[in-house]
Amino acid sequence: MYKTATEFLKRFFKVSTIYKYGFNWSPMYRRTTAKLIEVSDDLHYVKIRLKLNWKNRNYAGTIFGGSMLAATDPIYMIQLIQILGNEYVVWDKAVEARYKKPAKSTIYGEFVFTQKEIETLKQQVAKHKETDIVKTMSLVDEKQNIIATFNKTLYIADKRFYKNKLKKRKNQ
Repeated sequence: MYKTATEFLKRFFKVSTIYKYGFNWSPMYRRTTAKLIEVSDDLHYVKIRLKLNWKNRNYAGTIFGGSMLAATDPIYMIQLIQILGNEYVVWDKAVEARYKKPAKSTIYGEFVFTQKEIETLKQQVAKHKETDIVKTMSLVDEKQNIIATFNKTLYIADKRFYKNKLKKRKNQ
């Protein structure tokens, strides 16, 4: 559904606009209580904000760790899907969360891909047909104190290779 809507909306809006408002209006992302506040035109940079409020406040009065994790969870995967295009398959594979300090106020996170990273990733997939990458991002408060760090493992594959891989598994 989201992919179909995105393809339709591309006729009228920039992909970065669709990405930002699509996330912010999506029921699944709205439940995290986070918002995308900045998205670069090439989608290589995304910034989120997560405010402390009654929906995400835990027993200790700080932002619930699950809200932090959920707010960061889909960004890298969908960011890469949009950057790489239809010739690739991208899946979230794993995440390691490290909570450093309680989040007592609004926190922010940045998701960045450099052009060099994208080129290297495409080269790895061209050579090996599939690869895993680990991206690290942190949620920080207004003073840039690290609140939590997430190491996100993503699986990227050539779409034709991936479909054949699934067929082989199914036939075994």
